[in-house]
Amino acid sequence: MIVPRRSFLAGVGSSSLLAGLATKFPVPTTAFGSAPILSANDVRFNDEIEPWVRVLEETPRDQVIGVMAQHVTAGKIGYRQLLAALFLAGIRNIQPRPSVGFKFHAVLVVNSAHLASMDAPAAQKWLPIFWAIDSFKSSQARDVEEGNWTMAAIDESRLPPRHQSLANFRSAMANWDEDQADLATTMFVRMHSSDEIFEQFAEYAVRDFRSIGHKAIYLSNCYRTLETIGWHHAEPVLRSLSYALLNHAGEPNPSTNDLAPDRAGRDNWRLAEQLREDWLAGAPDDAATNELLQCLRQDTAAEVSQLVFEQLQRGVATSSIYDALFVFASELTMRQPAIVPLHAVTSTNAMNYIFRRVRRSTTRGFVLLQNAAFLALFREEARRRGTLADRAVEQLEVSNAPTEADNLPQDVFVKLGPDPMSAARTAYNYLQHGHPIYPLIHQARELIFLKGNDSHDYKYSSAVLEDYFQIGPTWRDRYFASALFKMRHAGEATNGLIVKIQQAIG
Repeated sequence: MIVPRRSFLAGVGSSSLLAGLATKFPVPTTAFGSAPILSANDVRFNDEIEPWVRVLEETPRDQVIGVMAQHVTAGKIGYRQLLAALFLAGIRNIQPRPSVGFKFHAVLVVNSAHLASMDAPAAQKWLPIFWAIDSFKSSQARDVEEGNWTMAAIDESRLPPRHQSLANFRSAMANWDEDQADLATTMFVRMHSSDEIFEQFAEYAVRDFRSIGHKAIYLSNCYRTLETIGWHHAEPVLRSLSYALLNHAGEPNPSTNDLAPDRAGRDNWRLAEQLREDWLAGAPDDAATNELLQCLRQDTAAEVSQLVFEQLQRGVATSSIYDALFVFASELTMRQPAIVPLHAVTSTNAMNYIFRRVRRSTTRGFVLLQNAAFLALFREEARRRGTLADRAVEQLEVSNAPTEADNLPQDVFVKLGPDPMSAARTAYNYLQHGHPIYPLIHQARELIFLKGNDSHDYKYSSAVLEDYFQIGPTWRDRYFASALFKMRHAGEATNGLIVKIQQAIG
């Protein structure tokens, strides 16, 4: 079972802070010596990565950038090793409670920071990862304030039989049983392939609308991160994931109660089971995209899911349906550039990844139907929190005026602060006149590096810049232009942390 840590030493600020690590974990030397021995109750990682996780855990926040920069510039740690250490430090130290969000964004943001690093110029490659290191230290401190949680080592004597690993996992997840799910997940990971494990987790990651989509985001991001750092790190990561997916704070057990966040999932599973055998072989249909877009703007979650079901039954391609889902999510940020519409975008990015990766027909249909329902729920949640402006992607129009390609990407992000609608129209016009998207993407990324001060900046921008290429040519430029409303703009102050990172890296 995952339990709180009994002691935590990260707040100690003395020259002995990193002293006394057991010799089986030879920690790289820092200005502070070696890290202290972990509690016997704490989960440990393999000998290659444990020492680096300890350095991240035990180095004070105001010094961790300098310490890790010294190791990087000295060639003692490479990019992938640092990414793994950062991700696992979050897995061990940050509880996905009371919601799979808030402080847990230090874990959720790792893959987004990685994507930003991969697309960054050489001189900026390390900026997102070092920014994420600072985010981890902030969340680690908050976790201490909220109860000092740490993932515990698994009790090997309580593990279920190997041959029952799949059945036990499904039973525990269906019954929302955290203790049994932790044990079942451990054995399930040891006995099955990564693809089979993903198939099972996918069903539970999208079944309920708690934590505004973060459960699906966590599944997507943890798998994508494991693909980079290596599957040998999977066991503690997927224990954390199953714990997160069972989050229903403040509610009775969902398996024995009729709760609002679960109703769409129950209805949509029944619809998914009724889909025609060849529903994945549909034809592209822009009229169906428009039809669904109008439905998403006004109808209930149940009505939206029913329309998607009917479109699939009459042979509409899933790509046309996803065009509507992507564009509507982006349009929501145009109407309310705030936290809920932002998560409509990042959740759709995650659910589309899940949809493309799972193999079982019923599960794929379920993911698609749930994505549609979630967007209607996001719309209503956004309306509860504020005004939805009277804007729509159709208001982005093509001008006959010539576009100057050389300076326009910079001009878009200069306009974005004082007049986001003008910036969106300028970007749309630029793209519709045949200019490439990449200068706009590069400008957007650079401003995230320099101006970003929140995990959502990385999560949102990485989702938008990735999903542009998933959308059909009829809709992708409207998607990108409307998404600009939640991007960083040129008039914002440069984040002082970035200056510190640049100075440390050199």
